[in-house]
Amino acid sequence: MFAAYFDCPGGPENLCMKEVMKPDPGEGEILVKVSASALNRADLLQRRGKYPPPKGASDILGLEAAGSVAGLGPGCSGRWKVGDAVMALLPGGGQAQYVTVPEGLLMPIPKDMTFIQAAAIPEAWLTAFQLLHFVGKVQEGERVLIHAGASGVGMAAIQLVRLAKAIPIVTAGTQEKLEATANAGAAAGFNYKIEDFSEKVLEFTQGSGVDIILDCVGGSYWEKNLNCLSTDGRWIIYGLLSGGEVHGDLLARLLSKRASIHTSLLRSRDKEASSVFFPQYKERLVRAFTEEVLPHFSGGTSPPLQPFVDSVYPLHAIAEAHRAMEENKNIGKIVIEIPV
Repeated sequence: MFAAYFDCPGGPENLCMKEVMKPDPGEGEILVKVSASALNRADLLQRRGKYPPPKGASDILGLEAAGSVAGLGPGCSGRWKVGDAVMALLPGGGQAQYVTVPEGLLMPIPKDMTFIQAAAIPEAWLTAFQLLHFVGKVQEGERVLIHAGASGVGMAAIQLVRLAKAIPIVTAGTQEKLEATANAGAAAGFNYKIEDFSEKVLEFTQGSGVDIILDCVGGSYWEKNLNCLSTDGRWIIYGLLSGGEVHGDLLARLLSKRASIHTSLLRSRDKEASSVFFPQYKERLVRAFTEEVLPHFSGGTSPPLQPFVDSVYPLHAIAEAHRAMEENKNIGKIVIEIPV
């Protein structure tokens, strides 16, 4: 089969489409014929040699995929059959013609949704759902500050905050991105390049600040984050785009607000032993998302949830897709179309 591949860490020019061995499904696994995958910051870091896949995971890029069931491994429950349209959260391997997936990490593709649209859901939406509900325990009426609001996770988080009847506030780097977040449901948005977002957040919340911060930026934002975090607020860090160093009295400031810091990385969750009674973390996450969120992508809900696709690249143009993400201009997801 063909897959996204790089022989050594480095820039996008090291990427190519290469013929590799097709995987075979193991115990409890489903073989998926991939129609589309999507690009994530983790793919860029892995390509640079800074974010290796978890132990036992495929070293092929791609943390999500959409396609159809092509085969069943031994011990599968019978929930899925060949030909079913599915999407999946992956630790790697999604940017290839085939990938094997534990059956508990598969989700049905919502009715009338294309593979391209579905590929934009698993990583971004499950990350946002996990941060808001499993980690942040978001409550109705709370105010949530979402950094990188026009990213895949950001656009998903805006809609999920609205679904939880809470109030999404975002930061972004251009007026175009702020307009896109407003169209997705953001109650307010601030350009971090030209204004102090913490002052604007305090002004918008009449001095009370936000209850939750979803932060993929890290070090350079710490003072402004604490400045606009409410008493007893939750600051959730899931990325370090600006690095992890903090210079200053972080702990005293945090303590004075009785605030808490949570950190989360979804990819590195261990594949611990699971059973019907004690499913592993990712299986619980996928099940909760499937039951509580997926129905809202279909008709009948107002407004329906929707994945935002910025652009689509064929697998042989994987290097161009990486360059596009590194330019940081995308609004929503960059999707990779896999050849038949």
